[in-house]
Amino acid sequence: MIRDSRLSSVLHALLHMAEHDGPMTSEALGRCLAANPVVVRRTMGLLRDAGLVASERGHAGGWRIVADLETVSLRRLHEALGEPAIHALGHRHETPSCLVEQAVNAALGQAMAEAEALLLDRFAQVTLADLARDFARRHAEVRAQKG
Repeated sequence: MIRDSRLSSVLHALLHMAEHDGPMTSEALGRCLAANPVVVRRTMGLLRDAGLVASERGHAGGWRIVADLETVSLRRLHEALGEPAIHALGHRHETPSCLVEQAVNAALGQAMAEAEALLLDRFAQVTLADLARDFARRHAEVRAQKG
């Protein structure tokens, strides 16, 4: 099964950026994500087009978040990435002539549409600020354990 991990990667990158003072280069983000800087630039370009990040050229340049973390939901990021498929399930044939397959498609299609709507609704409720707070809490717990 082919998985689209761009949303997870974008969230990872944005949380690093939120904790970092100043812009982060594509190379630095690539190291954080174990990804090629070209892939980082391509993906961050989608976020720039959506008004979520900006890029600065030059010696001290790089990517920086320009949107308020409290207002950026997972759904908004999903949309900025071009709304990749939520799940890898699909119909064997989209327009079958077989009545059995038509019944199967109807049942699966309805269930998948409901599941996708539920997930997208949940994505709309979770913000980057929520994730940043969760990261800060986890980081504080680890630091306290090391004591």
